[in-house]
Amino acid sequence: MAIENLHNFLHDYFSAHHCTLSSDSDGVLHVQLTEEMDRALMNRPFYWHYIKKIGQPGQPMELTFITNHSKRDNKGEWIHFGSPRLQQITSHLKQNEQHTKLFQKMTNEQKTALFPWLVINMKISYRGKQKRDEMVSIGLQLINGAMQLDMMETLKNIPLQTTISDYCYTISPIIKPKSGYYRIEKVLEGYIHEQSHDWADDSIKTMNEEISLLKHFYRTDDGDRDKEMNKEIEEIKNRYDPYITFEPINGGLIYLAQ
Repeated sequence: MAIENLHNFLHDYFSAHHCTLSSDSDGVLHVQLTEEMDRALMNRPFYWHYIKKIGQPGQPMELTFITNHSKRDNKGEWIHFGSPRLQQITSHLKQNEQHTKLFQKMTNEQKTALFPWLVINMKISYRGKQKRDEMVSIGLQLINGAMQLDMMETLKNIPLQTTISDYCYTISPIIKPKSGYYRIEKVLEGYIHEQSHDWADDSIKTMNEEISLLKHFYRTDDGDRDKEMNKEIEEIKNRYDPYITFEPINGGLIYLAQ
């Protein structure tokens, strides 16, 4: 997925956790953490224990994240798919905020119907000779089945809250969330099917070459040697045999006006 999508993911993540984004341009994001996010990401338990013990408010850290490859040598933290920091962030989401239920904030005084959307943020992992991850955000309207990609981009411009506004009411889903999730998986399968899979072909080629080379060195009728060879072949297959997995990072039901 394009670097801009990773950048937007980070922007949305820190904004949703009430961090101040002092600067955001050209793949460089300056973030002032809150105390909660400092505790979650910066591994400073002794600092916070000491600060609270002496009765001081403490100073959460300010970070600079770089997603633009051409600026990776700038002062800041280079973050990319597969980087430890991104894995830490997705783990934090999975552990603490995997499911949510939100309503569009409405200020009018007319009866307004809110329609249910199933929103899933999914990580697609490509594994083989090379490893790659991408984040995909999809929304499925649970009344008419309409589907929207980059759903988090749309939600960024819609005020949301945990309680329903006055004069609003919800429409009950026609499509059950479980069925909706399967629909999203089918769309992702189609998305993957349409991609070029040269990476997988290259991985299989390398795997077969290494297995052939290994067999060349194990030309023997010794049963014990065959057992050892088969073990090494299995290790090669585990390393190179290509596969793709989906992993939901988080999601929820979002009720939106038509």
